[in-house]
Amino acid sequence: MRIRIFAGWTAAILIAGTISAGAQTSSSSASVQPRSYDPPSDRAAAELAKRPWEWGPFFQGGNGIGYLVSDYKLLSAGLRLGKVVTDEHLPGILRGQFEYAGELIPYWEALTPPPHQQLVTVVGHGAQLQPYGGGAYHGVSITPIILRWDFKPHGRWAPWFQAAGGLIYTTHKFPPDVLVKHGTAGGTSVWNFSPQGGLGVQYFVRPNQSLMLEASGVHISSASLGDKNPGVNASVQFQIGYTWWSR
Repeated sequence: MRIRIFAGWTAAILIAGTISAGAQTSSSSASVQPRSYDPPSDRAAAELAKRPWEWGPFFQGGNGIGYLVSDYKLLSAGLRLGKVVTDEHLPGILRGQFEYAGELIPYWEALTPPPHQQLVTVVGHGAQLQPYGGGAYHGVSITPIILRWDFKPHGRWAPWFQAAGGLIYTTHKFPPDVLVKHGTAGGTSVWNFSPQGGLGVQYFVRPNQSLMLEASGVHISSASLGDKNPGVNASVQFQIGYTWWSR
């Protein structure tokens, strides 16, 4: 496949050179014909300049950060759809394009420690052993709001920054409550919100296809839909995906 691509580029270069030479010979005022290919040196810029749609699958995983949640493992997989909606704006290093996107996540899972007794500091009572629910939590998620700024590309690389908000549904209440009784999930909720922000990059392996890498900080909270809202105040998650681009 690489040999075919190289051969195609070579042929395109020869054709473009022939057209340009012929135009210069026939008239000194004739303009050079535009190139009919996207070389690796400007592949990302050529694609984003079309204000394209982008879509593709992804896998994401990470860990909770902080008290009681540092041993949480968070996994998800789904599909992303986005649209570059503007041309380039702003000066200097901020120059780029605005993109709106969303994610549908049919697989969402949190792996937490199994039910156990845990030493917890209770205000006015000191450290006490408390029953702690846990285990695996399964669900689905949707991130309908992804506001992404695609910075000006360089060669095959197109970096970006985004802010996003999503909704998570789990088959039983998440996160586990420290004061769980009789194996129930206490006062938490099956519904949680997931505001987040992150950085990422697209690496164009072909003119209209790219490998996507992302690192995000994600907050998970029920917004007090349950009696208690312990949440997962912070988690760091990494995403890898593959993207197709089309006009």
